[in-house]
Amino acid sequence: MKTVDDLDVRGKKVLVRSDLNVPLKDGAITDDGRIRAALPTIRGLLEAGAAVIVCSHLGRPKGEVVPGLSLKPVAARLGELLEGTEVVLAGDVVGDDAVRRAGELEPGRVLVLENLRFEAAETAKDDAERGAFAGKLAGLADLYVGDGFGAVHRKHASVYDVPQRLPHAAGGLIATEVDVLKKLTTDVARPYAVVLGGSKVSDKLGVIDNLLETADRILIGGGMVFTFLKAQGHEVGKSLLEEDQIPVVLDYLDRAEKRGVEFVLPTDIVAAAAFAADADHDVVKADAIPADRLGLDIGPDSGALFAHKLADAKTIFWNGPMGVFEMRPYAGGTRAVAQGLIDSDAFTVVGGGDSAAAVRTLGFDEGAFSHISTGGGASLEYLEGKTLPGLEALED
Repeated sequence: MKTVDDLDVRGKKVLVRSDLNVPLKDGAITDDGRIRAALPTIRGLLEAGAAVIVCSHLGRPKGEVVPGLSLKPVAARLGELLEGTEVVLAGDVVGDDAVRRAGELEPGRVLVLENLRFEAAETAKDDAERGAFAGKLAGLADLYVGDGFGAVHRKHASVYDVPQRLPHAAGGLIATEVDVLKKLTTDVARPYAVVLGGSKVSDKLGVIDNLLETADRILIGGGMVFTFLKAQGHEVGKSLLEEDQIPVVLDYLDRAEKRGVEFVLPTDIVAAAAFAADADHDVVKADAIPADRLGLDIGPDSGALFAHKLADAKTIFWNGPMGVFEMRPYAGGTRAVAQGLIDSDAFTVVGGGDSAAAVRTLGFDEGAFSHISTGGGASLEYLEGKTLPGLEALED
């Protein structure tokens, strides 16, 4: 895979596929981590004499122009972070305004195209439809740099088809992400511990299946843990539950025991009367959740247990919060896991938007972790052993 350093970009227009899919609230960016992660590649291209055209998706407008999902606040924030570099937002993706602005773009300046997913062809299943759109995108530039790791598991026009139409290379962010993920899949330093959270078991089926072959220890928290507890015959009250996944979970537990992979489940749970920060809540044993309550975090004993299980690890991958960390009463478990990663001597990887957001929201120093990934879904699919279309296209 070529990297951006292998391209001669001076005087060229470079289309950079970034992942600027940041969370918004009332039109304001609540976490600019992905924008900051995109900066090194963009800065490097500008310093090398390129004119940079940035493209990204934001949310799921499903082929319609949705004003609330415009990249306007993203372009504004990018301009602030690039200090002194002119950043202009096109009024469309590949329409007249984008074509005109791209044609006039001079080296040292940045043009941001509107939300790629305002165009239905970006995500089309039909190769011809997607290819026609990719041709228009490619027509705006001389070179292509893929740097949106969070989207490389999607066979989308800007990710998969455009690099087939332009000289291309991987940006610094993608190159780093791939190097990190290789450390989680080949010649892994052991013990190798994996912490999985988030809401649904079904979101993690493939990765758990594969990790049973590679990990030494798997710690389960978040909403998905209640399906595991239910599979063991415990009451889970009104907690999130995927009953149809219970047979799969039982198979995982059985396979783990046979392979000597340690499965670690919480011993206590923070159970609340309602899904609210001010709801009545208390700590209960994991096998004694009241029928009228729902679990919203792992308990303090579990947090201590998880930290203990991470202490001797040499490699740790964490994907998914342990509870509803956005609400203070249910942030303790996620905080304990984050601190456990920091306190270990392991190579630590935080994967996924929610986990990365939790690290920042809870006030941890991002530099205390070996790597914070920008792509949760992409990371998981890589660890599943899947071929990622965006990486495949860059390897040609």
